[in-house]
Amino acid sequence: MSAVHDLVIIGAGPAGIAAARSARADGLDAVLLDEQAEPGGQIWRAVGRVARERPGDLGIFGGSYAKGAGPVADLWGCELRFCATVWHLHRAEDAWEVVFSRSGAAERVRTKTLLIATGAMERPVPIPGWTLPGVTTIGALQLALKQSGAYPTGRVVLMGGGPLALLLASQFKAAGVPIAAELDTAPANRLSVAARYLPGAVLGAADTLLDGLRLLRGRTAITGVAPLEILGEGKVEAVRYRDGSGLHEVPADHVALHEGVVPNTQLTRLLDLNHVWNPVQRCFHPVLDPFGESSVADVFVAGDGGGILGWRAAQAAGALAAAQIAWRLGAIVESERDLRAAHHHGRIAAERRLRRFLDALYPVPDWLRLPEDRTTICRCEEISAGRVREMARLGCAGPNQLKAYLRAGMGACQGRMCGLSVTEILAETQGRTPEEIGYGRIRPPIKPVTLDELASLYQEPTS
Repeated sequence: MSAVHDLVIIGAGPAGIAAARSARADGLDAVLLDEQAEPGGQIWRAVGRVARERPGDLGIFGGSYAKGAGPVADLWGCELRFCATVWHLHRAEDAWEVVFSRSGAAERVRTKTLLIATGAMERPVPIPGWTLPGVTTIGALQLALKQSGAYPTGRVVLMGGGPLALLLASQFKAAGVPIAAELDTAPANRLSVAARYLPGAVLGAADTLLDGLRLLRGRTAITGVAPLEILGEGKVEAVRYRDGSGLHEVPADHVALHEGVVPNTQLTRLLDLNHVWNPVQRCFHPVLDPFGESSVADVFVAGDGGGILGWRAAQAAGALAAAQIAWRLGAIVESERDLRAAHHHGRIAAERRLRRFLDALYPVPDWLRLPEDRTTICRCEEISAGRVREMARLGCAGPNQLKAYLRAGMGACQGRMCGLSVTEILAETQGRTPEEIGYGRIRPPIKPVTLDELASLYQEPTS
């Protein structure tokens, strides 16, 4: 029988790093797993290597990125397992068992408590032509720039709304990467709508707002854009859009899309945690108590995987969950936990005030839940929005029944790219709410696994 650790943390972004550092300080036996080769998550991707090998690039990515160098370097003394793709979680006797693969073999680790810190993923943006070669997400371009200083050549069009779109445009300009066009999809009246939340945002995170104002200076984006179609035969050739002055086309070799981020709920869905629909951010997130514990005992969620609040709130949530776990396991006393909790809850409250402002400033556009019938929704199974609507009119009860009708959500990504779109299309067509429709059931393995990896579980001792 393998050893049972005090804590296993899945995800080495701001939340996972903060939890691991806190657990180490309290003397817990903790293991940190991440799919990447180094810690940092998406926001701090490769920050340690950039600081060592490309220090001049730190300025390109901004102050929030550079702030990750310290926490990443301070993970010494923690048990770290990188290049570890988690594909199953389950309760095994008196402990949670995490199953993951690395270097072509599967491994298991057992733990008393589990912290899921898998963060966010970009919201899919299904419009006609989004499956063409040359179309990617804005986040993917940013990761390539951080990871290896790589960027696309030719005519690059950035299309979308939200802080990440604004940030990448600034980073590309700082790095000398030419941009053919910036198409801003946020509504023209957003400032007047968001103004009511500005005082709270200033009190909570004035420095972040100032950073945003600096990014806006000198920006040359076309605003009020409604994307219509990405054009091309076998590859991207142009983007067609509408704005206040009419219909337009802009030539393009690469198009990057972005309409905000949503919680990555694959693992929390696998464990069948209770989830709730957020009507403002238009996504599901797990139901958590003030310390991040879910509806299933000893399973915690920290960071944007539990609701989109940003990296500073993620740090606080990771440390908060670790403090609760340390108290529960007898490593610290209740008064120490409460002292830390007051600080972390304050940080989260401040970031929540900022998020209300940002959500009003960059709302999820209505056209996103009303894709044209010809638009591909499920990329894995090549299912169109029209086919989903057809099944909805036939009385399809929800995403799980839709799998039987169309196989939508049954591909390799298990609904990551189509899950929210399927829910919203069914809801819109049937006149129901997304919460009534629900989300597709997730089955293990949540990532593709080879037969060799499965066999290796029974050929080697567990860790």
